[in-house]
Amino acid sequence: MSKAKWLQIGVALLPLCATGVWAAANPDNGPGCGLGKLAWSDYDHPKSIAPQVMMATTNGTFGSQTFGISSGTSGCTNDGTIMAEHKVNVFAAANYESLSQEMARGGGEHLASLAELMGVPEETRPEFFALAQTQYASLVASGNTTPAAMIETLQSGMKTHPNLIKVSSN
Repeated sequence: MSKAKWLQIGVALLPLCATGVWAAANPDNGPGCGLGKLAWSDYDHPKSIAPQVMMATTNGTFGSQTFGISSGTSGCTNDGTIMAEHKVNVFAAANYESLSQEMARGGGEHLASLAELMGVPEETRPEFFALAQTQYASLVASGNTTPAAMIETLQSGMKTHPNLIKVSSN
């Protein structure tokens, strides 16, 4: 092989040798925010290729990252944290199936976590669980079975409940 050919190969492979330098200056932050980031970040190694591809695919499929960045929702903020007022919606979207089942039963760990995010005090959680079970029937009857409708139905029921009305106004 000629010296010119070896030089071409060397020049072509040069970017691979500089990868470490670029990585130090530009740390990998993954796919950023959006529903995909929240739904797939529970992997043992979320920076691995598979979870990052799933995060990006979910964000691309649902448009949640673009919408989140432009509207400040879906966990997208300037500092990369989930804005407090959106934690409930993001949690409900990521855990909708489990929350639906637990609402039907009137309790469970996902529903307890949702109560925590909604600011329901520990002493009124049994009332919240009973309300959730009651509200689940009306949610299913309405035919609007989305995470947003679930939260709206719960918040609406809390506004009429004597012990939960304080929480719903916060």
